[in-house]
Amino acid sequence: MKKKIIFIILLSVCLCLSAPTYSAKAKENPLSDLMCFVVMSASEVVLDIGDSYTLFAVSTDGGKVSYKSSDSKVASVSAYGVVTAKKKGSVTITATRKKAKATCRITVRETTIGLSKKSVVLDCGEMTGITATTSNGKAVKWKSNKPSIARVSEKGLITALKPGSCTVTASVDGSRSVCNVTVAEPQIRLSADEISLFKGGSYRLRVDVSSKRTPTFKSGRKSVATVSADGTITGVKHGSTVITVTVDGVSVSCNVTVESPVITLDKDEITLKKGESTTLKATVSSGQSPAWSTSNSSVIRADKKTGKITAVSKGKAFIYASEDGAKARCRVIVE
Repeated sequence: MKKKIIFIILLSVCLCLSAPTYSAKAKENPLSDLMCFVVMSASEVVLDIGDSYTLFAVSTDGGKVSYKSSDSKVASVSAYGVVTAKKKGSVTITATRKKAKATCRITVRETTIGLSKKSVVLDCGEMTGITATTSNGKAVKWKSNKPSIARVSEKGLITALKPGSCTVTASVDGSRSVCNVTVAEPQIRLSADEISLFKGGSYRLRVDVSSKRTPTFKSGRKSVATVSADGTITGVKHGSTVITVTVDGVSVSCNVTVESPVITLDKDEITLKKGESTTLKATVSSGQSPAWSTSNSSVIRADKKTGKITAVSKGKAFIYASEDGAKARCRVIVE
């Protein structure tokens, strides 16, 4: 308030001194320049970046005053004394009339940014919002340095995409503030780490994922066992393979063994007369039906599907029941 009063008094004095006298001698007076003074409305001003402030300067001779900034990149000044703050720093605004001048020191404050979160930990697929407040009320611009790990929207919504770490930066007026983002690796638990099946048998592998993301399944040997999109494993033939479960680049596995079945026949030896028939019964541990064959088709014939044996001529032969690499036999004597 005191500065305003002093400025008004000085302004009044200047106006009085600058009143024209219409004297030819005054115009020719070489001391007139020395008698000219400039008065500024402020000697020191503090601004935020983007602010404007109008300085008023008058000269005692009533002439036009020119303004100049010592560094226009920090703060510029128009011909009418309007100062615009551009970046952090300090400058001197000089008002000049003839050889007279007055100055005002302008200090441009750095824009400070406050974040609601300085660090976050997310699972893949999770989202969280972050807000920023600035000292001058300006809106910030958001950026993720690794958008493949976590992206951020123009409103500060962070979305986790894959395991890893990155930074989300809020910037304005050359100032920056950082939030550290960690996307955690998912924890994967399987209902079984190892299973055994027979050919044609199946098992539903259940998966619990901490991130609730959908896993993908893959069989190392599809000729041994296949796996569906819902985790159902089906035995194809005896052997071993690995089922791999993957979520966001993290994998765990289940070892699968497709066992050879055990075949039991109801008879070990049969005696038939030429032209007679009989049917063997086979029990297969896998529950599958065996394929039948004979060692000598000139002695006996065997139905491949049913196991029915027909004596053809005198002699001896074997009938075999086979399933997925396993085999059992029965001796047949034709009298």
